[in-house]
Amino acid sequence: MNLLSRSLLLAALASASGIACAGDTLLIERVQESPTNVPTRGMSTAQVQAKFGAPSERLDPRGGQKHAWPTINRWVYPTFTVYFEHNRVIDAVANKASPDEIGPKPATR
Repeated sequence: MNLLSRSLLLAALASASGIACAGDTLLIERVQESPTNVPTRGMSTAQVQAKFGAPSERLDPRGGQKHAWPTINRWVYPTFTVYFEHNRVIDAVANKASPDEIGPKPATR
């Protein structure tokens, strides 16, 4: 039984027994509710800057040690971070809503 099924089952049992339920907004729900007004894959750095303005922060590039590892540039905006490879958007990710927001656990090997 996956986590969603367990959560729904617990909510149904609590509701049936008359126990009041309250919960926080899950990170996945906040991300799904966030506006789709973020850069899309393939946009150039010039297109991103023209549409969204200058980023609040440009983080240091990562990668590039080998030809197989392209340099990744990151621009931070108030609600999202954009990742570029060769001056093209490869992804845009929602930022944490608050410092105490708990995201997914890091991957383990």
